[in-house]
Amino acid sequence: MAMILTNVTLVTMSGGYGLFEDAALVVEEGRIVWLGPMAGLPPRDLPVHDLGGRLVTPALIDCHTHLVFAGNRAQEFEMRLNGASYEDVARAGGGIVSTVRATRAASEDDLFTQALPRLDAMIAEGIGTVEIKSGYGLDLASELRLLRVARRLGRTRKVAVRTTFLGAHAVPPEFAGRADDYLTDAALPALRAAHAEGLVDAVDAFCEGIAFSPAQVARVFDQAHALGLPVKLHAEQLSNLGGAALAARHGALSADHLEYLDEDGVRALAAAGTVAVILPGAFYTLRETQSPPIALLRRHGVPMAVATDCNPGSSPMTSLTLAMNMACTLFRMTPQEALLGTTAHAARALGLTDRGRIAAGQRADLAIWDATHPAELSYRIGATRLHSRIIGGHLDA
Repeated sequence: MAMILTNVTLVTMSGGYGLFEDAALVVEEGRIVWLGPMAGLPPRDLPVHDLGGRLVTPALIDCHTHLVFAGNRAQEFEMRLNGASYEDVARAGGGIVSTVRATRAASEDDLFTQALPRLDAMIAEGIGTVEIKSGYGLDLASELRLLRVARRLGRTRKVAVRTTFLGAHAVPPEFAGRADDYLTDAALPALRAAHAEGLVDAVDAFCEGIAFSPAQVARVFDQAHALGLPVKLHAEQLSNLGGAALAARHGALSADHLEYLDEDGVRALAAAGTVAVILPGAFYTLRETQSPPIALLRRHGVPMAVATDCNPGSSPMTSLTLAMNMACTLFRMTPQEALLGTTAHAARALGLTDRGRIAAGQRADLAIWDATHPAELSYRIGATRLHSRIIGGHLDA
């Protein structure tokens, strides 16, 4: 957990990219303790790693995933290509509910075995922290199982896992037409049980016509606050129900998707300091035509994160660098914004202050790239140039 990195090009993510060439970095006890020019390197009796001028960024952070689930929805992908909308599929018994059926039937070991290759694919792209949501169980036992698998994944691999309870993801078939009863009898008791077991870091909900109303989401948020848990929200993906403003009123860490966000919602996010999480994978897969208002978010100074939204239905993607490329090409984010969105701003979207930048005192979570400029990470289409990672001060080649 102690080493010196020499001959590096640092991308500190302070003041934009914060490029620092011909630099060195000292790591002790899993933290960055010094960085600066090679000529100023203080004497330390530590192992030295010459990185040959390679680019070093903070390890990437995927702040919105649904990584743990069973089965796939390739047939629904085909349905949509034959003309069905996302809402058509959901109302016909597909969508989230079809994954719920498969997930409920899967054991904890089955779910772990299916999720691990997805996590490994993310790690191979320089990820050091990943958020994993529940939401495909929609009953107490299954939601707890999903969260236990997420925690187990974090113990199995050199990656930090942040768990999010998403019981208010959809209304399961046994509660069809009774969303309030579902919250009272299933989702909120599951949240309390998960919290009691130490399985939850944050609480999310899906505010949409096919999911939960703002008033119902407020019930979930009230319970989260009572348990001392931060909140976030799937908002304005398919319509504008005022979800972003609701999230802002509740001090949410983030509001995610946001294709139908208006300027009032942008102003609310800015005032609350809530991060806008941009999810181009779902936009791409669903062939949406309305983009999130990037220019408005930029104008009002709302921090923008970028994530994969890895899930079986609307974003079957594990490549965060591909999400960065999509954010640039589809939404006209800049490569600098995309990298901030997968480092510093992604950390903020998870409520983390000890990672996402390269600075003294930060965790030594670093990605080392066979690249010469940080724009390359967004420029290449799904072609990672990762050389190695350092996670918590441990070299993970």
